[in-house]
Amino acid sequence: MPAASTLSLSMDSNPLKILLASSEAVPFAKTGGLADVAGTLPLEMARLGHQVRLVIPRYGAIDGVAHGFKEWTRITVPTASGSISAIIERGRLSDHGAVGKLPAECDVLAVRHDPYFARKGLYQESGVDFPDNVERFAFFCRAVMELLPALAKADGWTPDLLHAHDWQTALCVVYPRTLYAQQPALKGLRSILTVHNLGYQGLFPASEYPKTGLAWDLFTPAGLEFYGSMNLLKGGLIFADFLTTVSPTYSREIQTAEFGFGLEGVVRERGDRLVGIVNGVDVEVWNPTTDPHVPYRYSASDLSGKQQCKTALQREMHLPVRDVPLLGIVSRLVPQKGMDLVAEVLPELVAQDLQVVLLGTGEPSFEALFRSLQARFPDKIGLRIGFDEGLAHRIEAGADMVLMPSRYEPCGLSQLYSLRYGAVPIVRRTGGLADTVVPYSPRAIREGRATGFAFGEATAQALLTTVLLALRVYEDRNEWRSLVQAGMQTDVSWARSARAYADLYRKALGARG
Repeated sequence: MPAASTLSLSMDSNPLKILLASSEAVPFAKTGGLADVAGTLPLEMARLGHQVRLVIPRYGAIDGVAHGFKEWTRITVPTASGSISAIIERGRLSDHGAVGKLPAECDVLAVRHDPYFARKGLYQESGVDFPDNVERFAFFCRAVMELLPALAKADGWTPDLLHAHDWQTALCVVYPRTLYAQQPALKGLRSILTVHNLGYQGLFPASEYPKTGLAWDLFTPAGLEFYGSMNLLKGGLIFADFLTTVSPTYSREIQTAEFGFGLEGVVRERGDRLVGIVNGVDVEVWNPTTDPHVPYRYSASDLSGKQQCKTALQREMHLPVRDVPLLGIVSRLVPQKGMDLVAEVLPELVAQDLQVVLLGTGEPSFEALFRSLQARFPDKIGLRIGFDEGLAHRIEAGADMVLMPSRYEPCGLSQLYSLRYGAVPIVRRTGGLADTVVPYSPRAIREGRATGFAFGEATAQALLTTVLLALRVYEDRNEWRSLVQAGMQTDVSWARSARAYADLYRKALGARG
């Protein structure tokens, strides 16, 4: 990733009109990283001078009063079971900016149909998917199609491009080329589909296919059929003008059997239209010079506050206050995140003169395993089972290094937070981790490029060897300071990513096929 530079306040010429469709977006509704992208990218595009509108489902959990949602219009949405009336509520997504950053805002359009969306969860309840998810998100995608003529009539606003995200909105890029191919408001509309994690595909029984409203001639191996089932994401992969995923390395990985989850052939066929763009983070929320969650502030030029944060973290996690390497882990406790590797190496690691702090929740077996390890090594391991946003910030601020040994990681955010906070990341060389962490080497250190450590094979031995290397480098405080400062000076902002998306949008407008 390029070194940080002063944020530009200049806007792109020839502004684009972009409709972004997502099943979740901060600050309205969130289950994962998709929401961060969908809630942040529109604002960054607005800062570049583009006209952006975001459309989301109007979930019951959204506080409409707090977000200023008001009924704007009503539309009729055709479905396989008959026409359904939907209320379109309109609000604003705003960010007043910070020093050196333009304020930004965009319209938010929320599709309201309470029988589908006024539920406790977004996609499931108590870990069980809603049985009518095909109906819910086919309805949402058709509502987006019906919304376009309403926007053209009311505001004279017709988007140049529709940007959809993941399987829940994949039909938004299928319908303009099929059911709505003759709709005047959709003529010339280009589309982009972003895949945040190819492991989630919107797989449903073939019996659910009629609920999409699509003709059966699309239910073939060349269309939405997938080993006898319906695959909504596959439809999006086929019909979108361009595809993106959340890191360049992941865009290559999903073209292989190891990471393709059965869709690698489809992805390879669209390889010339696939682009990897790394996510950014909110550099105002994740800012060690202003963070309200941490007890002491610091910067790349003055790291004294980081040492004080380390001492405070040791006390908070009931560890002896000692000047030893402090390793942090903030993660879901699941195999995908390599937590089995961490558990395997922890007994040998804590034989070293170091401490470990771990925050996370996940599979009960992992939670029990880490509890037992903490009980065995109470002076070496600090543990908090659960999620605590403030503690996550304090671990990044107080840790010397952070472990992320993921088996696969489309983008990853924790390593970006770690870079920002001077907690040197130790990562497996996969997906976005490979694209955002420059591995240690004597040459990379000399050139001021190294920002962390990386290993290849997903084995406990590879992880252990790399951590031991990091511990040896830690003893040379000059080299370690070089790693820390290079990481803190890395540009992990959304501004960089937004410009890459703007370039792709322009490319999509000039191509089809």
